[in-house]
Amino acid sequence: MRYTPEQLERRNRSIWTPVQAIGAPIQLLIFFVNVVLVVRFLATGADYEPAHAVSVVKVLMLYFMTVTGMFWEHDVFGPWFLAKEFFWEDFVNLIALIAHTAFLVSGWLGAEPVTQMWIMCIAFLTYLANFTQFLVRGIQSAAQKRAARRAAHTDPLIS
Repeated sequence: MRYTPEQLERRNRSIWTPVQAIGAPIQLLIFFVNVVLVVRFLATGADYEPAHAVSVVKVLMLYFMTVTGMFWEHDVFGPWFLAKEFFWEDFVNLIALIAHTAFLVSGWLGAEPVTQMWIMCIAFLTYLANFTQFLVRGIQSAAQKRAARRAAHTDPLIS
C-alpha cells in the first residue's frame, strides 16, 4: 500500500510517527530478551520470575504501541482503528493483543508457569506476524519516499 501525498504529509507531521519509529525497535529488543528467558525457563524450569516479569513488560509495551499507533492512524488516515488502508495490520495486531492478554489472564487465573510460558510462545508468533507487517510497510514507505525525492529532483528538460 502506498500513501497518498496527503497521507504522507500527515504521517510526516504526526507527533506519533517518531514515537512508533522509536518504540518499534525497543519492542523488538524486549521481544528478543523475552524469547531467551522464556525458552530458558521452558528448557530448564529455572528463572520463572525474570521470564514472567519480562513477559509482562512485553505485553505492556504492545499495549503502549497499540494505543500510540491508534493516535498515529487517526492522524494519518482518519479512523482510530481498522482504517481501510491499515486494516490487515490492525487485524493482526488485534490477534496479537488477544494472545498477549491471554498470557496475562492465565497468570491471574493461576495457571501453571509452564502453561503461561507456552501461551507466551503463541503470543510470540502473533507478534512476529505483526512485526513483519510493520517492517514491510516501513520498507515500502522508505521506497516511496526515495521515489518521491528522485521525482522532485528530476529535471523535466533532461527527461
